[in-house]
Amino acid sequence: MKVFNTTASCSPEEHYMVDISNRIADIRKLVDAGKYFTINRARQYGKTTTLNALDESLSAQYDVVSLDFQDMTDANFADENAFTKGFAQLLCDTKNTMDIPLPDEFYDAFQKLANTEKPAVLNDVFRIFDNWCKNNERLIVLIIDEVDSATNNQVFLDFLGKLRSNYIKRTKNRKYRTFQSVVLAGVTDVKHIKSKIRPDEDADKENSPWNIAADFLIDMSLSEDGIRGMLDEYEADHHTGMNTVKMAKLIWEQTSGYPFLVSRICQLIDEQVSTRMGVARAWSGNGFNEAVKLLLAENNTLFQSMTRKLKEYPGLKKALHSILMNGTKLTYTAQTDSIAVMQMYGLIKNDHNTVVVANRTFEQMLYNIFFSEEEMQSNVFSNSGELDKNRYIKNGKLNMKAVLEGFIHAYTQTHGELKESFDEEQGRKSFLLYLKPIINGTGNFYVEAETRSQRRTDVIVDYLGEQFVIELKIWKGAKYNEDGEKQITDYLDELELKTGYMLTFNFNKKKEKGIREVELNGKKIIEAVV
Repeated sequence: MKVFNTTASCSPEEHYMVDISNRIADIRKLVDAGKYFTINRARQYGKTTTLNALDESLSAQYDVVSLDFQDMTDANFADENAFTKGFAQLLCDTKNTMDIPLPDEFYDAFQKLANTEKPAVLNDVFRIFDNWCKNNERLIVLIIDEVDSATNNQVFLDFLGKLRSNYIKRTKNRKYRTFQSVVLAGVTDVKHIKSKIRPDEDADKENSPWNIAADFLIDMSLSEDGIRGMLDEYEADHHTGMNTVKMAKLIWEQTSGYPFLVSRICQLIDEQVSTRMGVARAWSGNGFNEAVKLLLAENNTLFQSMTRKLKEYPGLKKALHSILMNGTKLTYTAQTDSIAVMQMYGLIKNDHNTVVVANRTFEQMLYNIFFSEEEMQSNVFSNSGELDKNRYIKNGKLNMKAVLEGFIHAYTQTHGELKESFDEEQGRKSFLLYLKPIINGTGNFYVEAETRSQRRTDVIVDYLGEQFVIELKIWKGAKYNEDGEKQITDYLDELELKTGYMLTFNFNKKKEKGIREVELNGKKIIEAVV
């Protein structure tokens, strides 16, 4: 029986996975065209799974040599001699373990090079490559995974330079035989490798050794339809009664198709949530919310990688904090280092030339980090929420109306009456800090990115299978308030809810502070005014 997998590579024979045959067909077009390129994607984005499927697809037409630089050690990158011998040994070891199509005569040549006591240079490897490509019956494709293992080493750039030189020779002389295609896979792209090794002031070393690479624009995220196909296969095996269309939509909206996150949510539902609430409920909205809660509580390798980058790049962390906590609009500029780094590590994406966090899961993870830092500073609203928590939860039910009443009291006690100098961002953050300890450990919340502006923010709370929508906004007059009421009723229709909530920060001296209920279009809106 197949299982969901979140470690190493996925295999369609062993694991439930999204069909990536269309992606492989698109990558094959680059290989068939003789392109050299790099697959740069964030950690656990399905690169190795894609390379394995690509290898299998290409093997009918080409001799495919798939290597993994994780099999090289730091000592192999000490200098040109060590790298040359280490790379030659890697080819031989991979031939022995993975049976790559390396003919015996060239295996012997690489083995001799690996064991020679004389100093070895890269040209020694490439002379063997030249003879191999020249005399081989079929064209050869070279694939190297985990090139990040080499990113801090000048000798790796020299290796790329030799591949580039042979590629250029082929363009000048079509009779010259070299690799049909070279595919490198990793997180870091060559531009960032260069910046680590070759300082800006060293002008004669500014050209990238990989400027021959074709653009790799193929979408490697998983589509909603693809996720549904995977769930259909699972359902055919397990007969849970799930609505695969609805579940696929929930998973895609939570992950934006990030492969690890998709598989991990499914794995948590299958292996943990189903044992707690039964298979039928597990593969429903309730089970999905429980899986998301479990996911966000993990310190998995992907989240560890993300948090390390926040520590390494304080400017990156500051930018993300501003986007999420202050509603800042950051223009997407590929040439800005912090934006390039955020995108390279999968934290952000370009949405109509605006920087947005890549998916809802990462948003929630980042909110948890930022709020935890606020809580450690003894934030008054976080403390108030924690103290008031037991007043708002009875028999497992969250009383959101009471939460809003409590927040109004806490805010007024702390700040008094609002003034025109009111800090809008601080008001939004204060409510979220008040809310988080109330639902922490049992519920989740997220902010709709499309509404995270200085005028309104929609917060969606999931608590033990019940969903709440709270619109946070600034008072801009009666007409604006009526528009807000209409917007929230439309949103309630979309989510199939009957009750919504509005929290308005109003510095009008004639305001009616407190709670009121409004009936509109068959919906109940509970409005709270600070």
